[in-house]
Amino acid sequence: MVEALPAPLGEGADEPEFESAEETIEERSAAVPAEGHGQRLDRWLVGLAPEFSRNHLQGLIERGCVWVNGQPARSASQRLQAGQLLRVQLQPTAESQAFRAEALPLQIVFEDAHLLVLDKAAGMVVHPAAGNWSGTLMNGLLAHHAGAAALPRAGIVHRLDKDTSGLMVVGKTLEAVTALSRMIAAREVHREYLALAQGHVADELFIDAPLRRDPVSRVKMAVLAGGKPARTDVYCLGRVDVQGRRYSALHCVLHSGRTHQIRVHLASRGHPLVADGLYGGASALGLQRQALHAARLSLRHPITGADLRFDARPPQDLSDAWVAAGLPPPVLEERCG
Repeated sequence: MVEALPAPLGEGADEPEFESAEETIEERSAAVPAEGHGQRLDRWLVGLAPEFSRNHLQGLIERGCVWVNGQPARSASQRLQAGQLLRVQLQPTAESQAFRAEALPLQIVFEDAHLLVLDKAAGMVVHPAAGNWSGTLMNGLLAHHAGAAALPRAGIVHRLDKDTSGLMVVGKTLEAVTALSRMIAAREVHREYLALAQGHVADELFIDAPLRRDPVSRVKMAVLAGGKPARTDVYCLGRVDVQGRRYSALHCVLHSGRTHQIRVHLASRGHPLVADGLYGGASALGLQRQALHAARLSLRHPITGADLRFDARPPQDLSDAWVAAGLPPPVLEERCG
């Protein structure tokens, strides 16, 4: 049996030290030379701070971080005069803040010296990216244990979509991260999901269809020839009719882990997930996010070899939708090793 570590650090506990945002702010000043006379302010600032994009510098002007002769700059298009003194407070970009520790609530269900398993909340982004440079799982892991800062992606070896809830495994040492990555590539980490889909789905549905980026909408994936192989096994747990609409409760077993795999596979068969607007699923049963939950995770411990299996009950919104549909409590049968 693997010895578990104590729960995550609580309020007031010692935490790893990280550089604060305030310590990264730099100020620069310079007088406008003769050749700068008549130039736009934002264009001239690019020469003063070439490591920043013009767009970011325009944002600093709008935020009141640029002064001309001691007065806040009026606009990015303001024309300069030779001899004026410019001062700029170089706030860091959002991207530069992405890999910072943030004390976030992480629902950890298992932890030892090598790995942890957590139940990710719907709405939490896994990796920092455009529009989500903070508040991500990676930020939370950096605050949770000091070793995360030395690991690729803070130890994250697979991900869940932002609005998908459920179980994820994370490595805490380089040895564990390497082993877990190899196990996932070899399909030795088993992931099973609960879902609510539109329409009445057959008792068993085995979808083996390649996936790649949609050529029309780059935010979507699509079943297309030439894509990466992807297989999803779907088992129907129940079917209901609610106010003239049909729904099915599903147990989905992944045999590969492509982006949006379950969502795309089911939508391609005419059964988009409830409230999955990206793939045609209408909001219903009180849900405002796709009805998908990673309910079971099973694997061999990458260091000790112990067999591990974890089950996570659906969060409140999905449980309420299940009840609203009049479905019996979900029970996952044994479908994979």
